[in-house]
Amino acid sequence: MSVAERSVAHRPRLLSTRLLRSELRLIFGRRRNIAGMGVLASVPIIIAVAISIADTPAAGEGPTFLSQVTSNGLFVGLAALGAELPLFLPLAVAAISGDAVAGEANIGTLRYLLAVPVHRTRLLAVKYAAIMTFTVVAVLFVAAVGVIIGMVLFGSGPVTLLSGTQVGTAEGLWRLLLVCGYLSVCLAALGAIGLFFSTLTEQPIGATIAVVGLAVISQILDAIAALAPIHRFLPTHYWLAFGDLLRDPISTDLIVTGMISAAAYTAIFWTAAWARFAGKDVTS
Repeated sequence: MSVAERSVAHRPRLLSTRLLRSELRLIFGRRRNIAGMGVLASVPIIIAVAISIADTPAAGEGPTFLSQVTSNGLFVGLAALGAELPLFLPLAVAAISGDAVAGEANIGTLRYLLAVPVHRTRLLAVKYAAIMTFTVVAVLFVAAVGVIIGMVLFGSGPVTLLSGTQVGTAEGLWRLLLVCGYLSVCLAALGAIGLFFSTLTEQPIGATIAVVGLAVISQILDAIAALAPIHRFLPTHYWLAFGDLLRDPISTDLIVTGMISAAAYTAIFWTAAWARFAGKDVTS
C-alpha cells in the first residue's frame, strides 16, 4: 500500500459509527432521559384512559382527533402527538440538544474528548446525528404507545380522514408514519438550533431553556394575526401542517414548504454551531 493509500485509509470519517454508538448509549442510558421518555409515554396513556372512563369529547374540545378516539384506537397516537407538540416534544429535543456540547464542557470531558483526537467537525456531526436519532425515536415512541394503548382500549377499524374519506387500518398506520416522519424533520431543525445554543455556553440548562423559550415564543407569535407577514419565517409555523397528511388526497403544498423551512433552519444553525465550535477555545 502506498503512502497516499495509507493516508486515505486512515483518514477519519465525518461520521464515526463508534462515536455515534457511544453517544446514543449515553443519551438513552441516562436516567433523566429514561424518565423523560416515561413522561412522553404518559400522555397517550392518560388520554386513552381518560376518554375510556369519560364521555366522548364534544366537538371543539381538545385536539381535533380526540372526538374520533373511541371509534378507532389509532387516533390516540395522533391525539398524543398533537397534545405533546406544543411543549413536551420540543422540551425533550431541547434537553438533548442543549446538553450535546455544553454538557461535555460542564463536566469537563470536552477537552479530553477532543484530545483523543477527534476532529471538531466530526464530533459536531456525530452530536447532531445523535440528536436526530433521539428525535425520531421520541416521536415514534409517543405514536407507538398511543396506538398500542388505543387499540387495546378502543380496538381498530376504518380510519376516517380529515377529508371525510375512510381508509383501512394499514393505510391509517401508513399515514401516521408519514406524520411521524414530518414531525421528526421539524423537530430536528429545533435540535440544530439547540446544538448552536449548546456551543455558546457551558451550562446545558441555559441552552435548554433558550431553545424551549424560542419554541414557545415562536408559537405565541404565530398565533397573533397582526404578525401574519412574519409567520412563515417562524421555526414552528409549519408544524401543524402534518394534518394535510391525513387528507384524501394528501395535500403536499404546506408539507413541502415546511420541510424546506426545517432544512433551512437546520443548515443555518448547524453551520453557525460549526463556526462557533470550530474556533472555540475549549478549556474544560
